[in-house]
Amino acid sequence: MTLQAANRLTTAETQLIDAYTHQIGSLPGDGAVLQKRDGLFDALKRQGLPTRRVETFHYTDLKALLRTLPVDEPQAIAKAANPLVAGATVLNVLQGVAQMPAALPEGLSVFVYRDALSSGTAAEGLTAFNGDDTIGRINGAFVRDGYTLEVADDAEIEAPIELQSVHAAGQLHMRFPANFGKSSKATVVERHIGQSGSAALASVVADLKLGEGAEITWIILQGEGDADTHLGQIRVELGTDAKFRLFIINAGGKLVRQEVHVKTVGEGSDFMLRGVNLLGGDTHTDVTMTLGHNVPNTTSTEVIRNVVFDRARGVFQGMIRVAPDAQKTDARMACNTLLMSDDCEFSVKPELEIFADDVQCAHGATVADIEKSHLYYLMSRGIPEKQARALLINGFVAEIVEELENEPLVEALEEIITDWLEHHG
Repeated sequence: MTLQAANRLTTAETQLIDAYTHQIGSLPGDGAVLQKRDGLFDALKRQGLPTRRVETFHYTDLKALLRTLPVDEPQAIAKAANPLVAGATVLNVLQGVAQMPAALPEGLSVFVYRDALSSGTAAEGLTAFNGDDTIGRINGAFVRDGYTLEVADDAEIEAPIELQSVHAAGQLHMRFPANFGKSSKATVVERHIGQSGSAALASVVADLKLGEGAEITWIILQGEGDADTHLGQIRVELGTDAKFRLFIINAGGKLVRQEVHVKTVGEGSDFMLRGVNLLGGDTHTDVTMTLGHNVPNTTSTEVIRNVVFDRARGVFQGMIRVAPDAQKTDARMACNTLLMSDDCEFSVKPELEIFADDVQCAHGATVADIEKSHLYYLMSRGIPEKQARALLINGFVAEIVEELENEPLVEALEEIITDWLEHHG
């Protein structure tokens, strides 16, 4: 059903159409980029924002949840934050505009994405991931800036690379293509910060390719404001013997949809996903993953931990597909949730599609409150109930963060989690 045929445009859909019409003359890009933008937006107009009838958005009815778009604020000013850890190479995107750093470590090349749009070299990457890719279409139609990262073969970038997106209000659309060369090693922190109480809409697409033997850790730290909408997507292609560790920490935002799309194209590749969702107030957070094991002898593990307070709603959808040729696949997925009030909810949808016969695959999910015997044990030793609950919740999510095996990063993330729990526990 098209938007025109339905003749019932929501306020947000009308605002999207008006925004594209108003901005198209100022968006960076040559003719090839403009053609891609038009194609993506035309598909978005035809389909509209997804409802529960779209299977991948069944638990996140974007048409109902995204009721209105924030007013664009071109005059809003965002200020850079301190890096998550000292010594990091910080690449700032302030109010949607990339700021080139003064110096870069050896083996790392960085290019401003708006230049790739202007020259047309970005056109090839402006594609929808699939037929239901609302985030890819919104981002591709409106994207203005970001960074392209290139890590050379055999390069080992010791300090983290922090992609720091900071906004004060309005609408921001960024893209982070990244190519990691053969046997390269790096840690990247994709960090999103809201600095005001004014509403914002942020969309971001990270498109990663890992060469043979590359070992990459990517951390998505989402700390948007209480009124913000965050639409994120990361696409990953794993080469032979590549190892990719993805950590997602959601600790903010009014409406959040973070998509993860991974495919293995080389034997011996390994994917690890670890996630922590901290949900409170009247918020909605959705983490949706698709993972394609397409070649033999690949492995993956996914562990998601959720803590839900107040009237918050959360979603985890995980689809693992094992192709007919992907023999010797080992894939395991688990989602564990603590529900901390009678009004909150969390929906879990793990899926396995297995078309090979020599595999080991499993998935599981648990939903519970804090174990009363554990709480009683701490309280019987003089610890107040609120503090005892915080200790137990911290222990529940700390196991995920500690798998980073990087002490400064672990300490920084644990501090963010502790601060969040103090405000919501």
